Amino acid sequence: MADDGVNIVADVAGALGAPRVVLMHGGGQTRHSWQGLMGALVSKGYRVVNFDARGHGESDWAGVGGYGLARHAHDLACVLEEEGAPAALVGASLGGATALRAMAEGARPAAVILVDIVPRPDPRGVQRIRDFMLGYPDGFASIDDALEAVAAYNPHRPRPVDREGLMRNLRYREDGRLRWHWDPAFLSREIPVELVELHETVEGARRAGDVPCMLIRGLKSDVVGDAGLAELRGVLPAIEVFDVPGAGHMVAGDRNDVFIEGVTAFLSRHFPVG
Repeated sequence: MADDGVNIVADVAGALGAPRVVLMHGGGQTRHSWQGLMGALVSKGYRVVNFDARGHGESDWAGVGGYGLARHAHDLACVLEEEGAPAALVGASLGGATALRAMAEGARPAAVILVDIVPRPDPRGVQRIRDFMLGYPDGFASIDDALEAVAAYNPHRPRPVDREGLMRNLRYREDGRLRWHWDPAFLSREIPVELVELHETVEGARRAGDVPCMLIRGLKSDVVGDAGLAELRGVLPAIEVFDVPGAGHMVAGDRNDVFIEGVTAFLSRHFPVG
């Protein structure tokens, strides 16, 4: 449970005492987006904590004012305190920004993997994500309608066929229609406010020091551009960059096989089992 009473739901697997990896999904997603990576890490001997961010999946909703990056960073601190052992952080988009904010507040993870996020993302890409998330206020009449919406948002990706996987991100509401399983208040803040807060996470990169860090970037991403990457390199010169061809902002969803290879190879070098 977070320190403001919001209940945070997580899946935990792997031997107690093994090197710990904490997975943080992106905004609008749930912990189920990490299932492939979680299984791969556990099979290699890691202990994995995979949690739903507040307002997402099965974690509690926090309402208007409850979703600033500082709030997410405090949730991460509560998760890390559960066992106290060192942990590597893997965060996509919102999850990566949370990791940076946590480091700005003094966290010292064993390693950090940022997935398609930098302190100064391209505002056009951020706006496109927000437009999609706000684009269906009345929900969907059927799972097929939701599949069509996802296909239109990701035209470079093969049309999704996994109804069960998509249903993990949807819930039937009282009117019988399907809606995304996140709190609408999560998007109550204006984009300029969010972008300023994101850029402030550059302090987290400055304070990373000798923490091994890697950025995994989708080469078709409209969120991480050359300018954002150059700024991150300026404050974190030792950062490794792993480019994933054919992937957009949702790297794991687009090329999960390559993504998992990049994550496991980095951790085996910088935070190995045994």
